Amino acid sequence: MIDATAVPQSELQEEARRPPLRRASKVDSIRPTYGFDDVSLAPGVETIEPADVDTSVQLGEIQLRIPILAAAMDAVVDAPSAGELARLGGLAVLNLEGVQTRFEDPRPVLRSIATAPDAMIHAVLAEAYARPIREELVARRIQEFQAAGSPVAVAATPGAARRLGPFCAEHGADLFIVQSQVSSARHLATGYQPLALAEFRRFMPIPVAVGNTTSFEAAYQLMEQGISAIFVGVGPGAACTTRDVLGIGVPQVTAISDVAAARDTYFDLTGRYVSVVADGGMRRGGELAKAIAAGADMLMIGSPLARAEEAPGGGTNWGMAAPSPTLPRGTRIRVGTVGSMERILFGPSHVTDGSENLIGALRQSMAALGARDLRAMQQVEMVYAPSVGSEGKSWQRGSSR
Repeated sequence: MIDATAVPQSELQEEARRPPLRRASKVDSIRPTYGFDDVSLAPGVETIEPADVDTSVQLGEIQLRIPILAAAMDAVVDAPSAGELARLGGLAVLNLEGVQTRFEDPRPVLRSIATAPDAMIHAVLAEAYARPIREELVARRIQEFQAAGSPVAVAATPGAARRLGPFCAEHGADLFIVQSQVSSARHLATGYQPLALAEFRRFMPIPVAVGNTTSFEAAYQLMEQGISAIFVGVGPGAACTTRDVLGIGVPQVTAISDVAAARDTYFDLTGRYVSVVADGGMRRGGELAKAIAAGADMLMIGSPLARAEEAPGGGTNWGMAAPSPTLPRGTRIRVGTVGSMERILFGPSHVTDGSENLIGALRQSMAALGARDLRAMQQVEMVYAPSVGSEGKSWQRGSSR
């Protein structure tokens, strides 16, 4: 009798030699992501007069005429520069763990950092930031910001927030930002007690913002902790090397859009609006416009403002993570000094590359796209256009800027 189910020995041997079924590879699920150079904004059916564009925005209880925040960098923000930016309608953020809170007079330290040879810069930074933070200087800087006519927004890493948050609130700060390289709703540690964000926010009598993140899920969980604003951007800043040192980062257009989607979802479900701040990677007016169109409510910039005459860095810039004595995630860069903060933000521009009169460019972009305010700008069409910056521009190549 013949068994029809029997398999010849040769076939069994061949089956054993075959490779196993292929499992999914991680690269199979890589999704496309987009930076500012990959996209462009598409005109619609309406244009408006630039003078009729409204660029005002609110952050917590702070009303701003322009959606610009100066990054919490020692080379960008001190009391005089904060006062000037407030006069122009924006908001400066004080780095609570910087030289302003470690030295009675930080100006000599700033000069030494600005002028140090490249080969010595990290040693100079590490030495300067090894000094302890002094609470009396924190209180003094808050008073100086107020005297300069600026609202007081301050930033600290999670490790320092528990100590400095209530202190700053008691001494008149208006906004506290818990800012770290990568923020999440849950931080696990065995050697110390991590900052419990929801608890921290509850006992803080002033609004609390958090950064930085890049994903929908992390942003939504942070919003559930009761924060007032969330900062977006891991590694895009000109002085930041996080993407090289740690391999972490998401291009800004995708990061902003994902976090803005979390904001909108959270608002639909709760009725509470959490502002999204795009942090870093913006140098020109077109990039500011694209960041708003991607979903940002406000824009935090560092190096563009470090080029101002009022900036304390003297034409240089470095990030909050640059002073690390063991693994710096930033470096000092030389940006030069091009003119006043007012010229950089409102012109008149002396160059054609879009790096001056940033607000003028943003207003012109909004007007050409028919966006009367920032909320309307968030609704304009964005297209994939990686060649739009060079299309038809062959005669400009090699020309000096």
